Parts: sequence; C-alpha cells; structure tokens
Amino acid sequence: MNFSTLTSATALPFIFAAVLLAILAISFGARAVVFCQYLKRMTGIELKPSDVKRAFKQQGQNGVREMFLDLIIREDLKAGPIEVPAKSAIN
Repeated sequence: MNFSTLTSATALPFIFAAVLLAILAISFGARAVVFCQYLKRMTGIELKPSDVKRAFKQQGQNGVREMFLDLIIREDLKAGPIEVPAKSAIN
C-alpha cells in the first residue's frame, strides 16, 4: 500500500476538515462581538468587545455575567424610580 499518493478524492476530507476548523476558529473569535451586538439590540447598552474579552479572561463566564448585571442595574437606576400604583381596597 502506497501512502504517498494523494489524489483529490483523498484530499477532500482534509480540505473539508480545514474549512470546518477555520469556521470554528472564526466563530469563537466573534463571540464577544456578537454578545455586544445582542446587548445593544436588546437593552440599548453599548459595550466594547474588548471589555467582554477582558472580563472573560479575568473571571470567566461569571465575570461576564456580573458585568452584564451591573450594567443592567446602572441603566435601570438612570431611568429613575418606578411608580408603584396605590393598593386598592378589594372587599
């Protein structure tokens, strides 16, 4: 059996695997960007992908979650207090 013969039929699985690996690497690199776009669209809060990457490197997933919750709380506080309607008497 001669392993030195490389035809297009035998190279095709390797090329396909390389393409999938490239797509996987790009998708992992874009996680912070996608998170920031989602955050902007859903809450109106703008955040830099570099901040998300830094929080993830320092504290992992919990660090990003804490940063997100802190931003949400700050945005809610900017809006001011919520008016609670008076309790009506139900008898």
